[in-house]
Amino acid sequence: MKYLVFGLNGQVARELQRQGEGAIKALSRKEANLSDPAACAAAIAAADVDAVINAAAYTAVDRAEEEEALAQRINGEAPGAMARAAATRGLPFVHISTDYVFDGHGTEPFKVTDATGPLGAYGRTKLAGEEAVRAAGGVHAIFRTSWVVSSHGNNFVKTMLRLGSERDTLNIVADQIGGPTPAANIARACFAAVPQLRDDPDKSGTYHLSGGPDVSWAGFARAIFERAGIECKVSDIPSSAYPTPAKRPLNSRLDNSLTKQVFGLERPDWHAELGDILRDLGVLSA
Repeated sequence: MKYLVFGLNGQVARELQRQGEGAIKALSRKEANLSDPAACAAAIAAADVDAVINAAAYTAVDRAEEEEALAQRINGEAPGAMARAAATRGLPFVHISTDYVFDGHGTEPFKVTDATGPLGAYGRTKLAGEEAVRAAGGVHAIFRTSWVVSSHGNNFVKTMLRLGSERDTLNIVADQIGGPTPAANIARACFAAVPQLRDDPDKSGTYHLSGGPDVSWAGFARAIFERAGIECKVSDIPSSAYPTPAKRPLNSRLDNSLTKQVFGLERPDWHAELGDILRDLGVLSA
């Protein structure tokens, strides 16, 4: 199968290219700027592909509070335009969303059917994108994920490796709980879902895909340091001690059971993938 991927240098887009080898046509911002939804639709209309994956988004959570109109075009309007264009051609469409569509209350993992309630602009725009994809009426899968990590781009693992090598102690938030999700697993899920969607369009819907086990940011930092052999003490702090322009959800746990039931995909084990990420970065030997 041939895939059109929106996104070139993002974490998931890079993994899609690595795993898909020659089957991927990944579009840069110059080729398809998500701030121009019509251009995104035109790219799909012109592409010789069998499926479309949107792995691009406006992800600057704090800046989105000041640039919500731009975030809305990229996260809300562009996915809708893509989904409609894919539906017109009968192409399966996979869209990556986020746990930020929920309000982060409680301690139980959020189910797909739970009420949404974004806390800020980023979550609102991503929820708008989900709604637009569903409204397009085509064959689709929306994967809500959380805490994406890889050897690419900017993410928590790479930040901890840098800071941990520079400092003896770090204060890390401990009251936000979620599932670190390796981008490699998200890419695998996309490739697994597309042929199933093609063969059984009734599998269209919204799903959760997050790594396990659930952990706090502080706990995740300790795991990174232990695996990387970095001697840096982690001190737990509450979110209130690290204020940000956009409020973060305290509960980012996601229930992955529907994803396993429908697509046969097990919840990713971030412990296993962390070693691969560290090897990619040259921290661990191959």
